[in-house]
Amino acid sequence: MNKKALKTFLANYALFRDLDEYEIDKIAEISITREWAKNSHVFMQGELIENVYFIHQGKIKIYKSDINGREQIVNILKDGEMFPHVGFFRKGGYPAFAEVLEPSILAVVPITQFEKVLIDNPELSIKVFKVLGEKIVDLQERLEAQVLNNTYEQIIKLLIRLANLYGEKKQDGTVSLKAEFTNKDLASMIGTTRETVSRTLTKMKKEELLETDRNGNLLLDPEVLFNELL
Repeated sequence: MNKKALKTFLANYALFRDLDEYEIDKIAEISITREWAKNSHVFMQGELIENVYFIHQGKIKIYKSDINGREQIVNILKDGEMFPHVGFFRKGGYPAFAEVLEPSILAVVPITQFEKVLIDNPELSIKVFKVLGEKIVDLQERLEAQVLNNTYEQIIKLLIRLANLYGEKKQDGTVSLKAEFTNKDLASMIGTTRETVSRTLTKMKKEELLETDRNGNLLLDPEVLFNELL
């Protein structure tokens, strides 16, 4: 991606949408674009935090790993999203791994230079805080779900969240969730087993709470699923 294309991408990015051309130029000047191959890592857990990344194209899995090698998926990120959000205000190492799930093109912004841009543009700093606030609320809700809800309820809340983030809404109010999240992925997101997720989804299909189309996509109605929590 050349500088002109990079500038256009950044200008359309939600975080930078209200900046004027001069301010966008400042962001573009300190940014570079890079391509990552599938199954490669953008960074490893514990590596020194140096950059923040903006996804132009592709899909990135953010996950943690314990000393036994068990994986906990924190998030799946797509076009138009940024990571890691802690990069702006945290020193030290990256708190998780960032694995490339499909060939990706990312805009790379060095943190030290971006911090200078934030200092010069207070309105941009406010927008960053708003984005961080939304992420904190999301993480808090997910933590509460693990503490307060049983596994069945956690799976329902996860499906609703994924449908809202990545689903394609149909005219009848249902949502199509592409078959890009395996049962293993879903299990890792809430800290349960693949077998538990598989059994639960099978049960939900029998009860007609969701169904699978011929392409393997999940078809569901978030409102119907929400009523299961009441």
